[in-house]
Amino acid sequence: MDAVEPRVVGDDDPWTVAGRTFRSRLIVGTGKYASLEQTAAAIEASGAEIVTVAVRRVNLADPGAPMLQDFVDPKRITYLPNTAGCHTADDAVRTLRLAREAGGWNLVKLEVLGPPPHLYPDMAATLAAAEALIRDGFEVMVYCSDDPIYARRLEDLGCVAIMPLGAPIGSGLGLQNPAMIHLLLQQTSLPLLVDAGVGTASDAAIAMELGCTAVLLNSAIAHATDPILMARAMQHAVQAGRLAWRAGRMPRRLGADPSSPLTGLIR
Repeated sequence: MDAVEPRVVGDDDPWTVAGRTFRSRLIVGTGKYASLEQTAAAIEASGAEIVTVAVRRVNLADPGAPMLQDFVDPKRITYLPNTAGCHTADDAVRTLRLAREAGGWNLVKLEVLGPPPHLYPDMAATLAAAEALIRDGFEVMVYCSDDPIYARRLEDLGCVAIMPLGAPIGSGLGLQNPAMIHLLLQQTSLPLLVDAGVGTASDAAIAMELGCTAVLLNSAIAHATDPILMARAMQHAVQAGRLAWRAGRMPRRLGADPSSPLTGLIR
């Protein structure tokens, strides 16, 4: 018998955002690692094709200091500049305009956060920033609360992806309100990515089993005892969750159901 070539998960199930197509449904961040070398190794282990880059915190333009581009090739990995650390609409818009000037990036991730300690999305400021950025020709993937009304407004404005939080940023609590994620999935035609709150592989798998397009995470890998191993775990979890969603889970029952047929029994 001829050997069967192994198939890469994702080859037959790509996804598209703003006209760009990807196989991996895991997006990872580039912050909080011990070094740029570890950052690059974790990204490689994750299989991610998109990485988020905090424009205000990562060196993208000073060749006199270590640059992310020296470790993570932007010709091979899609950079997604984000507005981490921005607490007003004006700051977020200014940050992404500077990112476009520095690197030509047009596909961006918008987040405007409320104050510590919760750092919850400031939705009024997020809407204002999204409107200004879309007017400027940006393709905006937007971090938001798990609120169907705000999500619909962002979609109507022209955002290219909706990214509700699963739990507060950096908390690692996992999906706290899967029912709301399900509602958002029912109403949107855009890619929907769970962003923030994932702590371990099972959290990522649950998000994908709900039908999410992809999962975005950073702290769950960077703060793991072994980030490289956790990156591999997240890759497999996202793949497994997606396959389970495509397969369709068995119905839930309140009682038992025999796993063997009841007909043709030996008497």
